[in-house]
Amino acid sequence: MRSEHCGICQPGKAGRVSVGGMSDSAYRVETTSRLAQWRIDNLASCTYRKSDPFKIGKWNWHLSLEKNRVLYVKLYPEISNLTRDNPPIASFIIRVVCSVGDRKTLTHPEITNKKLKSNEDFVWAIEVPLTGKFIIDVEFLDLKTASGDGGEPCSIWAEGLTQKRSNATALASLGRMLTEGIHTDIMINVSDGSIGAHRAILAARSPVFRSMFSHDLKEKELSTINISDMSIDACQAFLNYIYGNIGHEEFLNNRLALLHAADKYDISDLKDACHESLLEDIDSKNVLERLQNASLYQLPRLKTSCMRYLVKFGKIYDIRDDFNAFLLSADRDLIAEIFHEVLNAWKGF
Repeated sequence: MRSEHCGICQPGKAGRVSVGGMSDSAYRVETTSRLAQWRIDNLASCTYRKSDPFKIGKWNWHLSLEKNRVLYVKLYPEISNLTRDNPPIASFIIRVVCSVGDRKTLTHPEITNKKLKSNEDFVWAIEVPLTGKFIIDVEFLDLKTASGDGGEPCSIWAEGLTQKRSNATALASLGRMLTEGIHTDIMINVSDGSIGAHRAILAARSPVFRSMFSHDLKEKELSTINISDMSIDACQAFLNYIYGNIGHEEFLNNRLALLHAADKYDISDLKDACHESLLEDIDSKNVLERLQNASLYQLPRLKTSCMRYLVKFGKIYDIRDDFNAFLLSADRDLIAEIFHEVLNAWKGF
């Protein structure tokens, strides 16, 4: 069903053969992967026409014409959940080509990274009278979507896909370098074994390792690192994270050891990842250990969450024996903070 606003009729709904005898072809937009063309054989006295939807990229699109004192051309995505949640950020060139005579072409200045959500986001006012047959030609140069992590918008086409494939291949290759021991040049000795690694990768990921390898220290001379406070499993997980090859279960099982390593070797993204993860599953069995680590590694959100769990939700009474043992070994400042929270909670009763 379509609406046609004409000078000789009232706006109304029309079927597949509508006002003026126009058929499907009057509304159909022909497309290739990045090009859309709408052929207008006769605009006549009609003041409004909207194309059928056409698909470019992830979205269905419409072109529309509105004739008043000037001709308005609009390009916009069809309203959908996808458009609302992740509207296209489009770069395109749009032209009007008069298809009779000398094929006069009107070209709008190139549109770059324009977010399109509604039919008012791109409007082209054409003051030159158009008669007879003409073509609206839209060449999509790029379509992007906003990044979920707040980073730069990412192209849905080859540029973005190429980057993703390149990143995935590079990470897989780094993982193979570690698991297959390809040209390792340094050995990490831990409490119960040894693992080969690569100086350049360790130095690129950690300023502590970089400093270690850049100065005349024993690690530089002997090509070994001794980390006596780490197990072989924890070290493997640590290296797998550095090389972009860690699995979810491996990460969960080694979070506290990874937090210690991240703090020791100044790898902030790993420390942040551990912090976020430790916030997700606080319970009566781990809350005291996590509170201790939150204080030790200066993780304020984790400390606040543990305090709320113990005090506001009253779980301190459920683990009374464990809490009494905790008081014998915990940092005095941390104990003072806990009792301060308890006193504040009592004031609320």
